[in-house]
Amino acid sequence: MEAELKGLLSDLQSLKDSLPDPSHRNSVDKIRARLEHLKLGNAQRSKIKDMSAEVVDSNPYSRLMALQRMGIVDNYERIREFSVAIVGIGGVGSVAAEMLTRCGIGRLLLYDYDKVELANMNRLFFRPEQVGMTKTDAAVQTLSDINPDVVLESYTLNIATVQGFETFMSSLKNKSFRPDKEGTGVDLVLSCVDNYEARMVVNQACNELNQTWMESGVSENAVSGHIQLLVPGETACFACAPPLGVVAGLLVQNTLKYLLKFGNVTPYLKEYILAKPARVAAARAKMEAEAFVEPECLHADNEWNISVVDDSDPHSNASSGALPEGLVHELPSADEFQKPPASAETTATPIDDLEDLRRQLDALNAD
Repeated sequence: MEAELKGLLSDLQSLKDSLPDPSHRNSVDKIRARLEHLKLGNAQRSKIKDMSAEVVDSNPYSRLMALQRMGIVDNYERIREFSVAIVGIGGVGSVAAEMLTRCGIGRLLLYDYDKVELANMNRLFFRPEQVGMTKTDAAVQTLSDINPDVVLESYTLNIATVQGFETFMSSLKNKSFRPDKEGTGVDLVLSCVDNYEARMVVNQACNELNQTWMESGVSENAVSGHIQLLVPGETACFACAPPLGVVAGLLVQNTLKYLLKFGNVTPYLKEYILAKPARVAAARAKMEAEAFVEPECLHADNEWNISVVDDSDPHSNASSGALPEGLVHELPSADEFQKPPASAETTATPIDDLEDLRRQLDALNAD
């Protein structure tokens, strides 16, 4: 498009030079100004070799690199090493693709067989001038303008057909982006389709390739959704445990957690309520048990016999009165004031003593 605009501007300049009437030249200048505006509006930024954490207006990654500055992820720039395949470029898939592109994902593989229609203008992604284009080509056009650093691959096909399935499998195996990568050529597959048949095809392909994937969906009323993490050999596959009913934001958040290894990847989310499988609950219980540490004895060798005990403990020996050798009590023990009074039998004065005291008083009075 930029080359076409340059050609039009050149033609307008030639037309202006050939016009003898100055008033006509003013009209040409107005058209030229509008084309210049279009040219500036369609200008694409140059590719960025290395992500920078510098907080400046000209850095498209400054706010994303804040995750690294805050310690949430160790190395955000690793996002460029990952490949994600998105099957279905509809309401969820298109927005998920845009979010991942803005996040700076390394490579996106886009799959869909449909074309853009005016009925798709309720989406947050497609534009009216893209009507008639395949959804994958329209997505590549928009996403490349947003972030030219992302490698975009477009596959206009129906994965449910024999030929489409073979192409789908072959593209997932392709390791041209990272030849040293183990397993398949992608790190994660996102299923954003709207029908059961396509979900089963994705499930079959990922099971055959031992490929981790995430299933997503939104209910017909568009007010609830779900995401589901499926790991072949670890979790139940889609055929064994189909979901009951995801929102694009939650799906991309889960994707970043999985790829960048931060937070907890949500195994299953339905209507925004997290259902914790038994394996997750068991893992958390194990971590809590390992984190618990018995309190240490701070004074194992206590030559003064100092201790802190519960006053309500009847077996406490804090009031035993025993002192280390060389120490004596200077004050009465506090326990002596808590002793019960002696019985009447032990405190009563013998009768003989009273009679003797009376005789002594009488003798004093006689004097």
